[in-house]
Amino acid sequence: MSNSSSITQFLLLAFTDTRELQLLNFWLFLAIYLAALLGNGLIITAIACDHRLHTPMYFFLLNLSLLDLGSISTTIPKAMANSLWDTRDISYTGCIAQVFLFVFLMSAEFYLLTVMAYDRYVAICKPLHYGTLLGSRACVHMAAAAWCSGFLHALLHTVNTFSLPLCQGNALDQFFCEIPQILKLSCSNSYLREAGLLVVGAFVGFGCFVFIVVSYVEIFRAVLRIPSQQGRHKAFSTCLPHLAVVSLFVSTGMFSNLKPPSISSLSLDVVVAVLYSVLPPAVNPLIYSIKNKELKDALWKLAQEMLFH
Repeated sequence: MSNSSSITQFLLLAFTDTRELQLLNFWLFLAIYLAALLGNGLIITAIACDHRLHTPMYFFLLNLSLLDLGSISTTIPKAMANSLWDTRDISYTGCIAQVFLFVFLMSAEFYLLTVMAYDRYVAICKPLHYGTLLGSRACVHMAAAAWCSGFLHALLHTVNTFSLPLCQGNALDQFFCEIPQILKLSCSNSYLREAGLLVVGAFVGFGCFVFIVVSYVEIFRAVLRIPSQQGRHKAFSTCLPHLAVVSLFVSTGMFSNLKPPSISSLSLDVVVAVLYSVLPPAVNPLIYSIKNKELKDALWKLAQEMLFH
């Protein structure tokens, strides 16, 4: 038996015990991590440097890329180091930091996606009021609210989780420190307080999800009233990347938390964790840039300046 006061480190889940597969896992994660760094870094630089992209939509996209960079940098580097050096340990303080940063960045990202849905709603349903409702000050306030809400959410969960007595050892069945896995180590019934907070957080998340759904119902109704096919296509094209990112974020997150216990297994839990913690930050830049001419032009201009100046 152990308790939280005697635990100095946690043991993370090893993907495999075979050395060759550990190195393969390292190189795979390294490729994904570099792709995420490159994609999000290019979007941040392009938006910051191109005055044509200094609009509310791209301001929120810049914040989204910052959050994606932070969230993938919270989990992947430690998993890569453990695979490379054939270790499993993470310090108690490191685990606290990982839980706090991951919950902070993922929560802030969902709040920001909610704000971005409002941005698309105003742009399409109330275009004459767009400059008034989404002025520079309003955009900064909404982005700051998303970041601050994520910070408070993470602080509450982190303090509560690590104040619980742990009686079930220090081995986590996940490749990073995840609250549900830490709760499994807690003494009987002591986890109920944190479980209650998770339920409250789920209701807040559900409220954001309903807001996004209602916004898009109104957006689709407004788009279908546009007389020209070209106008409808242009309106849809500004919404589809955000809708795709929201769908990816929500679907992987919901499956991770709501999958039936009957199909739950260690390998499936790891795959789902990779899907919701690693996949979105890596593919979000691709989703936003693949059909966005303004962003592709800015990235091409940035590439030319880097290569020829």
